[in-house]
Amino acid sequence: MSELVTGEAVALELRPARLPSRALAVLLDLVAAMAVYVVVTIALVAATASLDEAAQTAISIALFVLVLVGGPILVETLSHGRSLGKMACGLRVVRDDGGPIRFRHALVRGLIGVIEILMTLGVVACIASLVSARGRRLGDVFAGTLVVRERVPVGQTGFVPPPPPWLAGRFSGLDLSAVPDGLWLAVRQYLTRMGQLDPQVGWSMAERLAADLAGRTGAPVPPGVPPAAYLAAVVQERQAREARRAFGHGSAGGGGPVGPAGPAGPAGAYVPPVYPAAAVAPDVRPAAYPPADPGAVVRGERVAPPQEGSSADRPSTGFAPPA
Repeated sequence: MSELVTGEAVALELRPARLPSRALAVLLDLVAAMAVYVVVTIALVAATASLDEAAQTAISIALFVLVLVGGPILVETLSHGRSLGKMACGLRVVRDDGGPIRFRHALVRGLIGVIEILMTLGVVACIASLVSARGRRLGDVFAGTLVVRERVPVGQTGFVPPPPPWLAGRFSGLDLSAVPDGLWLAVRQYLTRMGQLDPQVGWSMAERLAADLAGRTGAPVPPGVPPAAYLAAVVQERQAREARRAFGHGSAGGGGPVGPAGPAGPAGAYVPPVYPAAAVAPDVRPAAYPPADPGAVVRGERVAPPQEGSSADRPSTGFAPPA
């Protein structure tokens, strides 16, 4: 992983492309460019057969420069860093700050690529890519760019394990406003990779992160709670708060409240929606149920006692309480 800082001071985690995938992408690009060059050359030779040898030589040199040098520059500029070979290999050229490249970046990469790829058969580019920590060639260094992987295998995606069920909703009263984003990122990275760590090393890291998190929240880690389980429970609590802030405590369709304010118990528990009486279909009363008792309380609401008169003269709520 390579951490890049954008212009908005946001840290991005990108996977730099290594030499094998980059070499395959360059090879595919060269094959496509050579195919276009051969086809265009045959067409120009047939069209310029009446010209002298000097004119044909000048046209051949201009065609070589336009197809093998200008073509990749134009393609990378229009596709924002994705040539044919890079699209096939799942790669993309980005700036050092993670943004899309522009014409000047593609121009520098293309001009230096003529020397380190075409003239030296890729030897200089391979050496520079092996020496660089991010796998960059000289064109990337001078242009301020980086080739990254766009497609990440599903098995390598970060999955935060859930906390034990007995910790659900236990940290609903913590003040998480003082926890910085860097600490959240460190906790999340630890939880996604703790299965790959040595048990002793992972335990010490969990204790250190739990101590930092407890110092930021102002509440110590409860005794008897493993540090990894504490981190997972606090992260789940933060995600639950973010979901409540994003989607609200309810909706017009009747969604019940979620969290401690709900009548159903602990934070994060689902509360069945309470529908208004007018939303239920009228006159749907099973014959096996007896009529509702006057003053009965249903779902926290008092049902009005039946009034005198026929059922056709009064609106029906359609609700029939069980016996």
